[in-house]
Amino acid sequence: MTKAYLEPEEVQNLEEAGEYLRDKLLIRLLFRLGCRISEALGIAVSDIDFDQGTVTIEHLKVRLKLSCPDCGVRVSKTAKFCPGCGQKIEKAIAEEKEHRRVRVLPINAETLGMIRDYIDRGGPVSSDGKQLLFGIGRWRAWQIVKECAIKAGLGDLVYSESGKAHHVSPHRLRDAFAILAVKKDDSGDGLRLLQEHLGHQSITTTMRYRKLSGEEQKEWYGKLWE
Repeated sequence: MTKAYLEPEEVQNLEEAGEYLRDKLLIRLLFRLGCRISEALGIAVSDIDFDQGTVTIEHLKVRLKLSCPDCGVRVSKTAKFCPGCGQKIEKAIAEEKEHRRVRVLPINAETLGMIRDYIDRGGPVSSDGKQLLFGIGRWRAWQIVKECAIKAGLGDLVYSESGKAHHVSPHRLRDAFAILAVKKDDSGDGLRLLQEHLGHQSITTTMRYRKLSGEEQKEWYGKLWE
């Protein structure tokens, strides 16, 4: 039977399949925080507030800005003439712009205890003046999740948009969190809070989880018989 997302029980099995505390914690944070893999790997010990029960997440996005070489007005990738000065654009000036977004996420006491235990055991790794929780790269993190999925006997997941099957990956844990949240509360306020938690700029991106969970179609169908 093909599936589009992981159930909480399957994520628990995935976590338990981890051989080391680091691997178990990585899987747990990806699911319990619903964060991106880049965000999880960027968490430092200083980002964790044990008193408040929160984790500060920083997300970095690099965007390419194209502008006219004559007047500096911003242009699109396909523009042949500048909308500002009207000159023909032979080669636009490319400039990378960094956008850093920070959000503070709550985390449950059990997971905080797991993080504290991991720190006490000397798990964090020093890097660029920070004590990173994991100190591994994206490829290794992806491998950890894949290996644990195989041990846990979890099959491939099918993307609803493309119909293609893919291995269980770090982002599928973020999906699992979002779908769990939608199933618990798919009200307007619930979706808005989920949008903020996931760090989505557009509510449209968040709404796709409502469709993926099947709640959107269920609600539509239910209204037919009211």
